Amino acid sequence: MNQSTVNSKQFELLSSQALSDYITAVAWSPQGNILAATSAAGEVVFWQNGNLITLQSGNGESVDCLAFSHDGHFLAVGGQNGEVKIWRENQLIATLENAPVWVDKLAWSPKGNYLAFSLERKVEVWDADTGDFVVTLDFDNSSALAIDWRNDGEYLAIAGHRGVKIWHTQNWDEEPYILDIPSTSIAMAWSPDGKYLASGNMDKTLAVVDIQQLISDDELSPWIMHGFPGKIRQVAWSQLNSDLGTPKLACSSFDGIVLWEKQAGEDSDWEEDILTNHVGIIQSISFAPNSFLLASAASDGWLCLWQYSQKVSQVITGVSDGFTCISWHPQGNKIAAGGENGELLIWGN
Repeated sequence: MNQSTVNSKQFELLSSQALSDYITAVAWSPQGNILAATSAAGEVVFWQNGNLITLQSGNGESVDCLAFSHDGHFLAVGGQNGEVKIWRENQLIATLENAPVWVDKLAWSPKGNYLAFSLERKVEVWDADTGDFVVTLDFDNSSALAIDWRNDGEYLAIAGHRGVKIWHTQNWDEEPYILDIPSTSIAMAWSPDGKYLASGNMDKTLAVVDIQQLISDDELSPWIMHGFPGKIRQVAWSQLNSDLGTPKLACSSFDGIVLWEKQAGEDSDWEEDILTNHVGIIQSISFAPNSFLLASAASDGWLCLWQYSQKVSQVITGVSDGFTCISWHPQGNKIAAGGENGELLIWGN
């Protein structure tokens, strides 16, 4: 994709739909032909070929997380009633009962049909091909607050109180590697190249670690960034590498975004640019695929597009109160967003 084309065109509204309550999550399928959305009323819907298809009607119990498998064959959702439901296309094929535990985090492996989902202090890994559970991982320190697989499926990271634990997926019985944080890790993500792990923390810090250093016997010395106005709510990596050879890293705290770029040299620091435009709490940030175009959505009702991750090229509105979540189309030519009052909106260029 031509990055300059993505950044120069304005996005226009393509579709406006409405669910009955707060949109909790949105996600495009890997093929880009389906948009899935969930709501605080318990709705699960597909937007496909311009039509809204209901997989599950509202039942008053919030559905809080959703994800497509790496090949797009499966959709998993979890929520307030403790159920993890899995659809193959439009067919419900499995319901994993976990009541009364609330399921609010889940993630598919990028290399197989393995689904990891949170159950308070534990994370279950389930195999969609066999219908069997693979392993139960005990985070121990707190509820699991974030789950992310590395791009090769070799490592599964779980964040919570006192940092991040990383399990090697070829030997679940081994003790996990630990990125120790003196507070709580609440936002966490692997870089797309699998080299770095970023942790946004309750104590107003951002930690970044080189995974090779973490899994070696060397003394661990992660980069620790300070000076934020509040806890780090969101972290996001660019798929593209900068001219200096590493992906860009964005994080949000309250109404501001800080963009980080690692300088040349293995032990060099990360330099920052501060991005300000929002006047409400930022709920979601995401880089467009294969681009440095950054989107941010906030409770102020603005969806900002940051050209080359530096200045605002467009401010999108369309919700009566605030935005709750966003998702880029795999080709980067569409962006979907949810609103506090059930708005489900799609823009394209």
